[in-house]
Amino acid sequence: MTQELLFALALGYLFGSIPFGLVIARLGGKGDIRDIGSGNIGATNVLRTGSKPLAALTLVLDCLKGTAAILLARALWGESTDYASAGGAMLGHLYPVWLAFKGGKGVATLLGVLIAIFPLGAAIYAAVWLTLFLATRISSAAGIVAALSAPVSEFLLGSREYFPLLLGFAALVLWKHRANFARLRAGTEPKFGKG
Repeated sequence: MTQELLFALALGYLFGSIPFGLVIARLGGKGDIRDIGSGNIGATNVLRTGSKPLAALTLVLDCLKGTAAILLARALWGESTDYASAGGAMLGHLYPVWLAFKGGKGVATLLGVLIAIFPLGAAIYAAVWLTLFLATRISSAAGIVAALSAPVSEFLLGSREYFPLLLGFAALVLWKHRANFARLRAGTEPKFGKG
């Protein structure tokens, strides 16, 4: 069992560490995504290149790599590996070894994890993000609140089996947004659609 968990963790990390935003931006002729905007490799920063299709593709792939890691590990080694594969996927996205451990902020990948382990929570997460983004036009604020919704919805509506895991993931997403918190407090966080 320990060996299976290690395999699932490694598989999750491998999937999670694929820097889709970086690859897609380069293939789309946008250069190194780390040299523009926030320097992040996620879909929000890809959107800052002006290409909605590339940003949408990054969002989908960053999401699905979390889902795929869990489903593949589950197929190979059973549902007991969910924690390990989900943890690997999140850590791989946040801290990819290929990019000197400087990865994304985890919002899309956390959605992908939820799709695999708590579909109702995934629907709530997506609804929270979309509602807040449309209301504020601030991606970071939407992502932060959506991440917090994951453990809350699991506690209130789920089996609570994944509550500790999702609480940990929410904390990681908040940690990765610490610079955004400072800008939100200062009122300087950029809004989409405004110069």
